[in-house]
Amino acid sequence: MVRMKVILIGYGSMGREVEKILIKRSHTVISRVDTSGAEGTTEFLTEKDAENADIVIEFSAADAVLPNAEKYGKMGLSAIVGTTGWYDNIPELENILTGSGIGYLYGSNFSIGARIFFKIIAYASRLIEPFPQYDILGYELHHKRKKDSPSGTALSIAEIILDNNSRNKKIVTEKLDRAVRDEELHFASVRGGEIPGIHTVLIDSEADTIQLTHSARNRSGFALGAVLAAEWLKGKRGIYTVDNFMDSILE
Repeated sequence: MVRMKVILIGYGSMGREVEKILIKRSHTVISRVDTSGAEGTTEFLTEKDAENADIVIEFSAADAVLPNAEKYGKMGLSAIVGTTGWYDNIPELENILTGSGIGYLYGSNFSIGARIFFKIIAYASRLIEPFPQYDILGYELHHKRKKDSPSGTALSIAEIILDNNSRNKKIVTEKLDRAVRDEELHFASVRGGEIPGIHTVLIDSEADTIQLTHSARNRSGFALGAVLAAEWLKGKRGIYTVDNFMDSILE
């Protein structure tokens, strides 16, 4: 395994968890950038740190992703980005990074267990295709500090269902004050407490219910996946998603 020099962008709960995994895997954290001024951090990414680093791992705020990507491109610094809530701006990201020559990998969920869960959901969605008696729906729960709703993972799951079951054609995430339509997939969100993340898909009929759940016990699985993705991305150029990385392992 190649040792890496890493800059952390965002030093909240996820940033600290990523740092633990980096140290366990004998990598070096050379800088921690966080605008909150948390202990042991700097507020800005510097040219000097960028020159000494192999890669950035970013868990920050949605509105910081594009400005940060512009900096990475100019500094020639590859990045792993686990921030969610900005995916409507992917075309803009692609324009920013065109010709930059860096590697950039983003995703809504870096947990290996969650990626296995995604494969199971895809298979289950195909299995019920011939059986109109079965409806499919979902919900997710996260801690009270999570800023985006629904979660990026919930949207990923919903897209997987739509891609694998022709009966569902539209994702609905808002509160419904009406009956859900046949072509709609309702995926609800709840916030509160300290829950790292629970995502559940229900396949339901008059006769029975199949419940598929991924429940994160802590953030270590997400952090490990982000570090493994950084190891995978080292030396690569272009824009990748976490699916590209995980598929290379699972397949």
